[in-house]
Amino acid sequence: MIFKQFYLSCLAHASYAIGDEQTGTGAVVDPQRDTDQYIAFAAEHGFKIEHVFLTHFHADFVAGHLELRDRVGAKIYLGAAAKAAYAFTALRDGDTLEFGHVRLRIMETPGHTPESISILVYDLNQSDKQPHAVLTGDTLFIGDVGRPDLRAALGWSANDLGGMLFDSLHAKLLGLPDESLVYPAHGAGSLCGKALSKETVSTLGEQRRTNYALQPMSKEAFISVVTADQPDAPPYFTYDAVLNSQERPTLEETLARLNALTLNDVLALQSAGAQVLDTREASEFAAAHLVGSINIGLGGQYATWAGTVLEREHPIVIITDPGRENEAATRLGRIGFDHVAGYLKDGLLSLSARPELAVRTERLSASFAAALLSSPQAPLAIDVRAPREREEKRIAGSLALPLNHLTENLDKLPKDRTLLVYCAGGYRSSIAASLLRRRGFHPVSEIAGGMAGWEAANLPVQTGQPS
Repeated sequence: MIFKQFYLSCLAHASYAIGDEQTGTGAVVDPQRDTDQYIAFAAEHGFKIEHVFLTHFHADFVAGHLELRDRVGAKIYLGAAAKAAYAFTALRDGDTLEFGHVRLRIMETPGHTPESISILVYDLNQSDKQPHAVLTGDTLFIGDVGRPDLRAALGWSANDLGGMLFDSLHAKLLGLPDESLVYPAHGAGSLCGKALSKETVSTLGEQRRTNYALQPMSKEAFISVVTADQPDAPPYFTYDAVLNSQERPTLEETLARLNALTLNDVLALQSAGAQVLDTREASEFAAAHLVGSINIGLGGQYATWAGTVLEREHPIVIITDPGRENEAATRLGRIGFDHVAGYLKDGLLSLSARPELAVRTERLSASFAAALLSSPQAPLAIDVRAPREREEKRIAGSLALPLNHLTENLDKLPKDRTLLVYCAGGYRSSIAASLLRRRGFHPVSEIAGGMAGWEAANLPVQTGQPS
């Protein structure tokens, strides 16, 4: 048996390829939308991808099942409770797929979603009784379990799904041997849970001992624990979950429409409502950028923040370092943001003949920012971090406006006062500052280095629950 975990750090997403040397047959589970790596891996190891499984309709990314279907002829498999617009094989408890020395056996494990399944992987060279591993999708993570509240917009209550999740864990997954390897679909950084580990594999026995959600408790207590304190889900989550059940253009078809645009083309699109997305690093954006553009750097959680702050109703025009246009569009495509109208040819160099269109954002040193905040005409400091971060430490007198809720709370901000934005290190503050300037706030500046820069300058912080 050939077994490989692929891990996409920017989305904290794990997918799997399973192949059999004897028959030259293989399967991929929960693929990302750009599928070259799976096809290359299969070719390298001498098998063909004939099967593709989704453990559920993922909310945080668009899966590559249709891409593998169209590129290599793979057959699609979903849990029996799934409803989809494309042809698929429905899988129920106990269903098996066997090829050579590999057996895949299905467990229906609803809870994170109603159609969730887990897949037992048997290496028949080793045992036909004991599974080598279980691919748990978003039902069981390392250190956590899947949140049951992401289907509210589709008519499922968190309490109902939480009860299903409890049953799936206790009646099915926890009945497996302790030595079974647990391979989930996500790790730390995913918003599909609240306490995911940075580890990407564990054993069932280890999870039984250490996972807070698997400790002895009643179903009612379990539901209360797993529904409490979940992070805010970005607005694109429901959109992606639905999109994963639909027939849609493949990523290859989408990227084929990615065209170079002149500066005049970009300006015309911007005037008509297009969102200009500058994907360069925050320091480069601060030094010079096209007026009205939004900065979300490729070096951070680019797709997640793009899906949070950009709109699906308006086209996106990309400005990036020349040569990174395809990467920028591909990573948007991973969350189903296919409405990219093109990219600015030659990047920011295109503005050399129109210098009046280039603006900059002041990034102030922490010590200078502290002096300004103590002055009679002090700017308003805006903390765009998450509430938990703010509770740990914050700048006294700052206003809490988490980045994922910034645009819906602009009425709380004065238009006649300088705004000084900060986050943990500068990535999110650059996004926030660009959004504020685009909405007409001026002047807007940032604290260079965020809270890390503030503490490095030995400046005072407040801690504890804000009053």
